[in-house]
Amino acid sequence: MSFKFELNDRYKNIKEFLINIPEFFKENNETIHKARNELKVIEYRGIRTVVKAFKVPNVLNQIVYAYFRDSKAKKSYNNAVKLRNLGLNTPEPIGYIEFFKSGLFKESFFIAKKFDYKFTIREPLRNKSLENREDIIKQFVKFTFTLHKNGVYHKDFSAGNTLVSIKDNKYEFSVVDINRMEFKEIDLETGLDNFAKLWLDEDDILVIASTYAKLANVEEQKAIEILQKSDKKLKGFVEFKRKIRGKK
Repeated sequence: MSFKFELNDRYKNIKEFLINIPEFFKENNETIHKARNELKVIEYRGIRTVVKAFKVPNVLNQIVYAYFRDSKAKKSYNNAVKLRNLGLNTPEPIGYIEFFKSGLFKESFFIAKKFDYKFTIREPLRNKSLENREDIIKQFVKFTFTLHKNGVYHKDFSAGNTLVSIKDNKYEFSVVDINRMEFKEIDLETGLDNFAKLWLDEDDILVIASTYAKLANVEEQKAIEILQKSDKKLKGFVEFKRKIRGKK
């Protein structure tokens, strides 16, 4: 089996870890998430890492990723490098590796330094009794606005994909699951629409839209109406899919 990889210059001393990551991954049992892809915390030479193993794609995509398109692991690494070069927070990328067999793309892994966090942004959005809840949400909006001002559009901006840490009584945000990103100019409608996947209630729509409006220096009511429309559209689409599945 052949492989291709890229390793952050700061971590050249753990090249062996990257190249042999399938074995390290199989032997480790610290899974922190498992669905389509799996994430594990693995420590090597005193460095705590999060390793993301991407599901082996179907045969067609094994050809596509081998010859025509960057893998999700490679995109994750490159996007992390871009974000950090822009001064935007995401866990420090260590490297990625792709494995091939008989000319076909097989396993792939993305490795980042573990970011210690208190909770994801899902917690303040769902827990109405959380201390400083509204302040956390407003600071999260400011963080998101900074992403947008730098031309960063996270295409999977769900509530579990922003990590929140607390340092010196200040909140720090770090964005993850970043293989699906676009780097482009972001207008008001696109920026506000980015919040729709958070599955907001009406109160949080008002807080988020009002905060974003102030940062963007636009009329508050206009921003509220845009986010309300995006929220309604997404929820309507999800409900429609549920009804279709229920009929089958």
